[in-house]
Parts: sequence; structure tokens; C-alpha cells
Amino acid sequence: MQTFTPENTRLLIVDDEKNYVDVLANRLQRRKLKVTKAYSGSEGIQLLRRSDFDVAVLDLKMEDMDGIEVLRIFRKMAPDLAVIMLTGHGSATAALQGMQEGAFDYLTKPCELDELLEKIAKACAARVKKTPAE
Repeated sequence: MQTFTPENTRLLIVDDEKNYVDVLANRLQRRKLKVTKAYSGSEGIQLLRRSDFDVAVLDLKMEDMDGIEVLRIFRKMAPDLAVIMLTGHGSATAALQGMQEGAFDYLTKPCELDELLEKIAKACAARVKKTPAE
């Protein structure tokens, strides 16, 4: 059984705030996570079509697509993908809707890096438990 280590975690960040994504990705890559960046919901969907990820960090409010809509598409494409929703607009209601739609958890932006890393580790652990032993 595979356990969480940053080195084997493939993370997709989907957020239309380019500077935020770049800074967050840089900080996570320094902690050895394999980070792929998407600057829109549609780009995130395209990347998920081409690659496998363990966890996605998905913003709720984006210009091109609503985060809940992207979450629904992710659930159909990769049912085992753990999705952590980010909300920067104090929208706990929307974040809770994301949880009802199958998101693993949510955080408010800006979030502490250690808190995000802890959620990523928990999401990976939960994903491993669901995966049948090989």
C-alpha cells in the first residue's frame, strides 16, 4: 500500500488568479510535490484528460467556469481524484455545496501552507484506503 509522501503526490492546482497559483505552486514544489498548474477551469479539465493526479486544489470562483461545475466534471472523469476546494470570498455555503458534490474538503483563501499540506496528506491517505490492494 502506498502512503503519502510529497515525492509521489501529483497535484493539480486550478485557479484563475495566476500570481496566486504561481506562488502556491512554487512553495509546494519546494516541498517536493509534483505540481501542475491550470489557470482556468477548462484548462484544468484538459490537463485531467491528459494526466492522472492524486489531488486537485480547485478554486470555487473563476472567470470561465464555476468551480462546482468543474468539480462535477472532475468527478465524472476521475471518480477517485481527491478535490480540495478553495474559496476566497467567504462563501462557506458554496464550499459546503462542493462537499455535497464530492469534494474531499475545503479551505478559505488565503490559506496557511501547512494547513493545505495537511489536507493534501489526508486526501491522499483517504484515496489510498479506497484503492484496492494490488
